[in-house]
Amino acid sequence: MGCRIRLVLAIHNHQPIGNFDGVFEQSYQESYLPFIEMLREFPEISISLHNSGSLLEWLVERHPEYIDIVRSLVDRGQVEILGGPFYEPILANIPQRDRIGQMEAYSRYLEQLFGQKVRGMWVPERVWEPTFVSDIHRAGIEYTILDDYHFRCAGMTDEQLHGYFLTEDEGKLISIFPGSETLRYTIPFQDPQKTIDYLGGIAERHPGAVVAFGDDGEKFGTWPGTQEHVYGKGWLRRFFEKLMEHKEWLSVCTMQEAVDYVSPIGKCYLPDSTYREMTEWVLETDQQMLYRDLVHQKEHEADWPQLKQFIRGGFWRNFRTKYSESNEMYTRALEVSERLNKAFENEEDVARPELLQQARTHLYKAQCNCPFWHGAFGGLYLPHLRNAVYEHVIAADNLLEEASDRSTPWVEVTADDYNLDARKEIRLSGNRLIGYFAPSQGGILYELDIRATKHNLLATLNRRPEAYHDTVRKAGQQQQEAQHNEGHDHEANHADGESDEVHSIHDLVHFKQPDLDKKLAYDNWARKSLVDHFLQPDLDLHRFLQGEGHVGDFVGAVYQTELKRNGESAEVIMSRQGNMGPYPVQLTKTVRLETEQSGQLKVVYHMQGLPAGMPVHFGVEFNFAGMAANADDRYFYDGEGRKLGQLQSIQELPSANRIGLIDEWLGLDAALEVSQPAEFWTFPIQTISQSEGGFELVHQSAVVLPRWEFLAPESGEWSTEITLIIDTSAAQARQLREAAVVG
Repeated sequence: MGCRIRLVLAIHNHQPIGNFDGVFEQSYQESYLPFIEMLREFPEISISLHNSGSLLEWLVERHPEYIDIVRSLVDRGQVEILGGPFYEPILANIPQRDRIGQMEAYSRYLEQLFGQKVRGMWVPERVWEPTFVSDIHRAGIEYTILDDYHFRCAGMTDEQLHGYFLTEDEGKLISIFPGSETLRYTIPFQDPQKTIDYLGGIAERHPGAVVAFGDDGEKFGTWPGTQEHVYGKGWLRRFFEKLMEHKEWLSVCTMQEAVDYVSPIGKCYLPDSTYREMTEWVLETDQQMLYRDLVHQKEHEADWPQLKQFIRGGFWRNFRTKYSESNEMYTRALEVSERLNKAFENEEDVARPELLQQARTHLYKAQCNCPFWHGAFGGLYLPHLRNAVYEHVIAADNLLEEASDRSTPWVEVTADDYNLDARKEIRLSGNRLIGYFAPSQGGILYELDIRATKHNLLATLNRRPEAYHDTVRKAGQQQQEAQHNEGHDHEANHADGESDEVHSIHDLVHFKQPDLDKKLAYDNWARKSLVDHFLQPDLDLHRFLQGEGHVGDFVGAVYQTELKRNGESAEVIMSRQGNMGPYPVQLTKTVRLETEQSGQLKVVYHMQGLPAGMPVHFGVEFNFAGMAANADDRYFYDGEGRKLGQLQSIQELPSANRIGLIDEWLGLDAALEVSQPAEFWTFPIQTISQSEGGFELVHQSAVVLPRWEFLAPESGEWSTEITLIIDTSAAQARQLREAAVVG
């Protein structure tokens, strides 16, 4: 019997920009290297292989032996190299010019590295919109792979999907393979014979069919429990042996071979979609829980196989509405992209045009998709991934300024709709700092970029309800009930930090820290800086942390704004007529950046109309993100330089004129000085999120809240000045030392 079916195996390996080097190395040792070495033992098995650019650059530098192995397999026709956008951005999250630019740049890089023309690509996270077709075609790509879910969303049935299709946009054609969801769940989680049986059934019904599998390479060794299963217990070897055992009717081939030797089934147009699980994660929390409950109610009913293809979740771009922090990163990168594009268009007017390509590379790295969304893995909830976005955005911004040959200290202030909310924000910038203010959201400072360290001190994340928090609560309740019913201690966590396995409705639960259900909390305002709080007199920190005690209406409210500029300074003046309890109050805050002290933000608060003789309790919230907690070299200090505790400390500090935060690893010192002595509250913002290793507590920012309690004077006026001082001298000294060593 000749070949009756072709199987395409498309393997996608990826590590995001900013991920820890140890994670890269672990994934290499557990997945990437053993998989490719096993493949080398089976020369008749061909695969289409995609490594994201962020991973491949690391492999080139750290493990050139892997590159040599892959190149040898390419040379003998066993591996087809797939391209795509260089640094794995979601195509819907970047402008068209950057989509095409990233794809073209990565194809050039891959062709130079492996000597094979790139014809196919991997679509990051399989996020698809039909207009991508013409962009992909213009980038020189002929075909790609999505999920069969995309095709079902177009109204097609599983029995129609045993091949590949043509699709078109603006007269441009590409081919698309439907990746089998069934195979995503049998490979490598079920016995290899399950896959063979599934393919055998298709071969009987559809001789000559093409069936495609496309999924993450990390599931072959890096995902929890898979290393022992795939290699220790020999799953992958048995899988390859099974494929060879049935080679008389089953041929394993690349996407390129399938396109070259098999005709397309026909033409189709796919709607906006991504893989099924992602469409659930993008839903708002209450809708996500409703969606899952409905599925669990219906999936055992007889008509579910017919019904499920008409059930859809949400649209990927709404991650930017679900998480404002995702939108902040998106709009910041978009701003840099637009400025860079204008610089290229007017390259003859740029003093140092050779820097523009470097800026573009940093921009492309900042567009890496992982921190822009959240699902089964940490994603947006991981500070080091968000920090990496800002690191490269700020680096690109710095290069644009350097290309324009700004050599002397400078400051400027501009207004524009920087975050795309149909309201104008303020950009106060200089040669050392860049600050973004939102007058329509309480006059907050929502981004503060430090040019020297390429660090955004306000890459914060709010605590929000997530659908899986219900799982955390139920697991906590079950643990408490087990302790009570057994009549003895039933430890919630082992000494190694892992919890017992607890069955909830849908999940097997692991707590990476104890008592996470007791630490769930949610924020009612943006955890940014210059958040203005009028509070009840004598309110203590405990009640404030419970969300109690507010008597003003300034948080999140609209402030009127005025900008002032001169050669030596730039100012943002934000004012609001609001209420402190029953009393009308005028509050004005003026933020000034000066060329002579461009590492400092000076903020003057002025109140008018205070009710004479009445007690006033006023505080200004600052958040500091990206400075890690639970480490002795990251700590608060007082005006005398004495340590006050690590950056996750909850403290009610006595009246003082200064408090500082130091991160010795970053080489960053941030201090607040106040003209009128203030008492300081400090506390952490910690989220509870899910990751591949379980549920975990993650430090997002350290809050410092200077506050004043006083009786309103007869004049009804009161003022104070707060100076935020950023010192990066330690980081810059280290950079100079490292540059000298390299030199």
